[in-house]
Amino acid sequence: MHDTKPLLEQIPFPPLRRRRLTTLQVNVGYRCNQSCMHCHVGASPHRTEEMSGAVADSVLAFLARERIATLDITGGAPELNPHFRRLVASARDMAVRVMDRCNLTVLEVPGQEDLAEFLAAHEVIVVASMPCYLESNVEQQRGKGVFAASIRGLQRLNALGYGRDGSGLELNLVYNPQGPSLPPPQQALEADYRRVLGEQYGIVFNRLFTLANMPIQRFGSMLISKGEFARYLDLLQHAHLDANLGSVMCRDLISVDWRGYLYDCDFNQMLDLPLTRRNGARIHLSALAAGELDGRQVRVAGHCFACTAGQGSSCGGALQNAAE
Repeated sequence: MHDTKPLLEQIPFPPLRRRRLTTLQVNVGYRCNQSCMHCHVGASPHRTEEMSGAVADSVLAFLARERIATLDITGGAPELNPHFRRLVASARDMAVRVMDRCNLTVLEVPGQEDLAEFLAAHEVIVVASMPCYLESNVEQQRGKGVFAASIRGLQRLNALGYGRDGSGLELNLVYNPQGPSLPPPQQALEADYRRVLGEQYGIVFNRLFTLANMPIQRFGSMLISKGEFARYLDLLQHAHLDANLGSVMCRDLISVDWRGYLYDCDFNQMLDLPLTRRNGARIHLSALAAGELDGRQVRVAGHCFACTAGQGSSCGGALQNAAE
């Protein structure tokens, strides 16, 4: 796989400073039941990196001590980690808002037969990857049979109340472009998703998040192989809007890897751009002092333009829509 980090570090990006921490995004491991073309993690069934019980304990201790509002759990397929359900249940007992970055097909993995019911019982916000409402596009990006399994997963979540008014169970979908292009306007695309998924499959959901593809890991390597890396970075840079800088996720969030080390975001984690102290030592969650990161400068590079191009892109979707 081609390494895009040396190329990205040569590209300057406007300086950013952190605000008060409100969201802890925890990557519990890179193992997944899928191997998607656009995956910025490079996750697959063959990855073995996995958060231990001791690190999960550090996450829960930090949530309790710092009173963090939101726990955002990601992977890989985070549900495959043996400590996933304990993290969810314990965080919800603290009244922490919990989000699960779900690929939907994991609901049919052996041993996960009761996963949907578990998520509903703990009122977990499901953020589900659904890169298109057309079967051919989804299968080109994520593999054969994934679309049908995803539809079944959404229907199962709907049957439990997810995405329905008054249920208290939030279901959001995530769109990624097929290739090196910017996402279309989020609101218009969301309307198309509602129409097609509703009319053809009876599916309802709360919101659609549009995310730009990050030029790192599997997707970045593919761009280099096809000779499209420079063109995509040029597209991102020319579409950059300073107005998006105030809403990027790295200002209020920290990313925790499977070992417990900290990063400004999940993308920096995949590029191995860790948060460090002045002596160069990596910062572990268990050793982070209250407010230690407030006001600190964010580590930036060329990939950050994927978050500020056009309507903007973050784990919560388009930045311009989020700010309205």
